[in-house]
Amino acid sequence: MEKTSTGLDENVAGLLCYVLGWVSGVIFLLIEPENKFVRFHAIQSIAVFGVLTIVFILLRTIPVLGIVFSVLIGLLGFILWIVLMVKAFQGKKYKLPWAGNFAEKRTG
Repeated sequence: MEKTSTGLDENVAGLLCYVLGWVSGVIFLLIEPENKFVRFHAIQSIAVFGVLTIVFILLRTIPVLGIVFSVLIGLLGFILWIVLMVKAFQGKKYKLPWAGNFAEKRTG
């Protein structure tokens, strides 16, 4: 494993991009200017969890059905969060259909 400019192994930094959802993605995007693996996971984290956060907030404004769907989105988000952290820690560039393409275009 390569070291990043932060001194972390890139797989650990990739995992940390997901720990706080889009917030940690933004942090690692700002502090890791060079490592493409870490930047990919940071951008994917921002895209996935940013969209999920917005959808979750919007659904919570809808009575009854919004609450049901927000619980389902929350469960989906939790499972996705675990999978993405595990894949990043394994050193894999696990690409989700939309967000992975978006991140890949921005990291080269």
